[in-house]
Amino acid sequence: FIGSHLTRRLLTDGHEVHVVDNESNGLRSAVPAGARYLKADVIRPDEIEPVFAAGLDAVCHLAGQVSIIRAFDNPVGDLRTNTEGTVNVVQLCVRHRVPRLIYASSMTAYGDCQVVPTPESQPCQPDSYYGITKFAAERYVHATAIRPDLDFDFGVTSLRMFSVYGPGQALDNPYQGVLGIFIGKLIRGEPITIFGDGEQTRDFVFIGDIVYGWVNALTNKKAIGGIFNLGSGRSTSINDLAVHAAAAFGHAPGAYDIRHAPERPGEQRRVQADIGLAQSVLGWRPRTSFEQGLAETVRSGRASTGG
Repeated sequence: FIGSHLTRRLLTDGHEVHVVDNESNGLRSAVPAGARYLKADVIRPDEIEPVFAAGLDAVCHLAGQVSIIRAFDNPVGDLRTNTEGTVNVVQLCVRHRVPRLIYASSMTAYGDCQVVPTPESQPCQPDSYYGITKFAAERYVHATAIRPDLDFDFGVTSLRMFSVYGPGQALDNPYQGVLGIFIGKLIRGEPITIFGDGEQTRDFVFIGDIVYGWVNALTNKKAIGGIFNLGSGRSTSINDLAVHAAAAFGHAPGAYDIRHAPERPGEQRRVQADIGLAQSVLGWRPRTSFEQGLAETVRSGRASTGG
């Protein structure tokens, strides 16, 4: 989802882009025309090394197992992909002297913290297996960059992304993207299920703003060595999200079948990004309101499914 949008933008900007994916979640058809493609897995460095051997100016590392629930079901698989896979990417960057790496970190690194909006200076205490593996991988990235034995400048950046949504997000995957899940349910006329009381909040940030953040970080020397939140700076409860999504399909409040199920493990209670650092250092700020982004996402979802 994020990778396809970023690839499209990088191609538009005139870059040569190599895409590596194991197709566990993504589709080969989602890879934009013009990109060089290799089906391979980050947990097998021998599979991905040919891309590095070709000579790279930068790596945008978005490969990962992205489901909090699947991480609890298969913690070893989550660890291998998110942490070991990132270590493999970092080691290949070092072996082939790739000067630039941007890592897709996550809001889940913070855990269920009390400081909201949450700045990057807040100590990370992830309480989901997924958050633990993402934060561990982030530390490997930054610890490698400051190794005194490296004989080249290795500039790294971590972008802690919050709840990314937008056109192209999966509408039929129950393990990722709550807004995509809700929109898919609405298109199919199925009940919406909210886990817990629904008062937990998330910070929804539009895919176009995320891509803008990645491109900014890729070309901005001030980003090197930094860790930045990429969010909207606005919090929305899951209950409100369901109401907004239903309203976008013409359903009045209370008119659509919205159900509740038991709370799931690893869920953060309050989430909202403090985006002051990205604004002051990178000059980045989100440009798409939630209302605009939701309308565009719904239009795209309906067009892609005929719903």
